[in-house]
Parts: sequence; structure tokens; C-alpha cells
Amino acid sequence: MSLNQNLQNYLNINDTTLDKYIISTFYKFFVLENYKDFKIEFNKFLDETAIKGTILLAKEGVNGTISGSATDLKKFFLFLNKFNQFKDLVPKFSSSNKNPFLRMKVRLKKEIVTIGIPEVNPSNLVGNYLNVGKWNELLNESDSMIIDTRNEYEVSIGTFKNSINPKIKSFRDFPMWVKKNLIDKKVSKKSKIGMFCTGGIRCEKSTSYLKQLGFENVYHLNGGILKYLEDVKPEENEWKGECFVFDYRVSLNKSLQKGEHDMCYACRMPLSKKNKKNKHYVKGQSCQFCYNKTTIKQKERFNEREKQIKLFKVKNLNHLGPKD
Repeated sequence: MSLNQNLQNYLNINDTTLDKYIISTFYKFFVLENYKDFKIEFNKFLDETAIKGTILLAKEGVNGTISGSATDLKKFFLFLNKFNQFKDLVPKFSSSNKNPFLRMKVRLKKEIVTIGIPEVNPSNLVGNYLNVGKWNELLNESDSMIIDTRNEYEVSIGTFKNSINPKIKSFRDFPMWVKKNLIDKKVSKKSKIGMFCTGGIRCEKSTSYLKQLGFENVYHLNGGILKYLEDVKPEENEWKGECFVFDYRVSLNKSLQKGEHDMCYACRMPLSKKNKKNKHYVKGQSCQFCYNKTTIKQKERFNEREKQIKLFKVKNLNHLGPKD
């Protein structure tokens, strides 16, 4: 199936999205020797569209989240199809009433998702992919170990039942967690281990890492949580809570619509309605998780930023913040 056809199928199923922004996430691990040249190609094309978001390019592949009209996204995926390296990408889609991104950035990186170990190569070695049905079976097996590879603040608002929260601050911390909790504790290399993340990229890389360490029965959720929520039948849904996303929506519910959470722009923690009733919550300035961790000067700076955002909204302009 072509990328363009994949998008068309999404629109056919969700015809109410035609007047909304379509958000697409995609990634692929493969050897991309000339990735610096692709930045030029991508920028040249994207400058002629209203698409916004971020695309990361590295020698190990591509990772992107973009948003725009259905027309622009179709054009973009047709553009990708001109290059053999990108033909078998499988993007995931959702929609929003406004564009969740402020600008378009194509960035060159050492890794498309940072684990900090150059030897980890999902192009050569990776765990077994599981679709919705097989994943649900794994979740309910008493002898399986299910690991959430996301950051702790993401896990705090939703995860799968029976899963382990490593309580990491960034994906770069995952190898240390593995050392302390799997290697040092001499967990059997034959253990059945399943891993998951938002879109599939972190759990794919983490399965590659565990396979490299010698673990034999390693699995990951194909397409991540977003693909799971897109495909699973409501009565078979094992997801609990909401799913954190890295844009203004902050969280998505089980129907892939904007959830109830907002974000503290001082510490980036997702906040529930209950969190926002806490006495330490001041929009754009502080919340209960960071109030005692920032200085008065920092709070003043956050407060000034919030004033500028309100001013820009009154003038019907975008507050872009600092550029890269």
C-alpha cells in the first residue's frame, strides 16, 4: 500500500477530518548514507507547503511528526514515494482542530531516537513485532514481562495494564535501567519480554538493544500505542488512561481525540484537571511538581512568557518562542 493510499484510507474512514489538520507520525530504521542531502530535498519541497512539524534525519533512518491539510500531506507522501528508501514507511494518522506545530524543522541528528549506544542497530537486529491481538495475548500471559519504554511523565497519565514503569527521565536512561533490573538481577535470557512506546520507535530500538545483550524472546508493539488505539476494538482495549503526545494536544484519549491533560510549560509535566486545582498551579509559570524547584527569577521569566503568549493571541499572531 502506498503512503498516499494509506492516508486516503484514513480519510475515507474518518470523513469528519477533512476540514481539520491531519497529524502524521512516521519512522523507519535503515541505512541512510546521504541523509544530509535529503535535508536539502525535504526543505525545498516543504517550503512550498503549509506543513509544520519536525523531521529528523540520521544515518540510521528517519523519524517525523508533521501536520497539515489532507491535500498537503498527500503531496508530501507522493514526494516521499519518489525515493526508494521511503516507499515502505507506514505512517499513523490523527486529527486536530488546529495545527499543533508552529513551524517546520528538518534536523540532522546522530540518532533518530537517542539511546547513546552506537552499536544498537535495529536495521540489523530487532525483536518480534506484535499486532493488536498478539499483543493483548502477551499482556495477559502470567510469565511475560511488559516494559513501558517511555519517560516517567508520559507513563504518569496512562499505560497498559500489568506493565512495568522504569521511571526514566529520558530514553538515554533505559540502558542503565536494563543493567540494574535485568542484567544485575540475572533475569533469564529466555524470559518473554514485551516493550511498547508511543509510536513504536523507542520500543523497536530497545528490543534491538536487548537482543544485542542476548535476550532471546523479545517483542514490541508494532506501531506503538497510537497504532494500537487506531486498530483495537473498544471491547478489547487494554489501554488505561490517556496517551501523552509531544504537541499542544498533550494527551489523546482512546479515540485518538484530544484528552483532558494540559502541560506545565515550566517543567513540561502533563497536568490533569485535578492538578490544575492545586494551589501551586499558575498557568505558564508553575505547578505542584515544580513549584519548589524553580527560583523566583525563573518564575518571573515564565510569567513574562505567558503574558507575551496572551498578547500575541490578542493580535492573532503565533508565539514562536526561541528558534533552534
